[in-house]
Amino acid sequence: MGITFQGNPLTLEGVALQVGVKAQNFSLVKGDLSPWSLNDAGDTVKIISCVPSLDTPVCDVQTKRFNKEAAGLSGVTVVTVSMDLPFAQARWCAAANANSHIVASDYAERDFAIKYGALIKELKLLTRAIFVLDKDNTVKYVEYVSEITNEPNYEAALNAAKALL
Repeated sequence: MGITFQGNPLTLEGVALQVGVKAQNFSLVKGDLSPWSLNDAGDTVKIISCVPSLDTPVCDVQTKRFNKEAAGLSGVTVVTVSMDLPFAQARWCAAANANSHIVASDYAERDFAIKYGALIKELKLLTRAIFVLDKDNTVKYVEYVSEITNEPNYEAALNAAKALL
């Protein structure tokens, strides 16, 4: 699968997720340095939003949008994952009043990045992607945004999650 940054091709590492496969557990670090994993979401529907860095305009918009949507999605765990340090994520969340969903970092182990095929080899950042998992962690929706400066298809991801409730 090809992705670009401002039209320049980049390489994704790991195995791209496909609809119908069972998603693997992964380990992340939250802003307070506590661990968080997919297993912590229990038997909820999950929306996983990947962004390269919260401190960029499109990532800021994407994360604020999913934070807003998370407030009204009962039975859905929404998490944003980036490689930003947990301290930077905590600062961003406080400034953006983002407290309706989980924001966590994959900086320490790149566990999520490799398992979900989302690590940009050249930049060592996550690509822009959305994954929707059902209550049993089966992948039901995948979008790897082909140009990482573009926003994802929010409505398609949200509709996929709502259809699982």
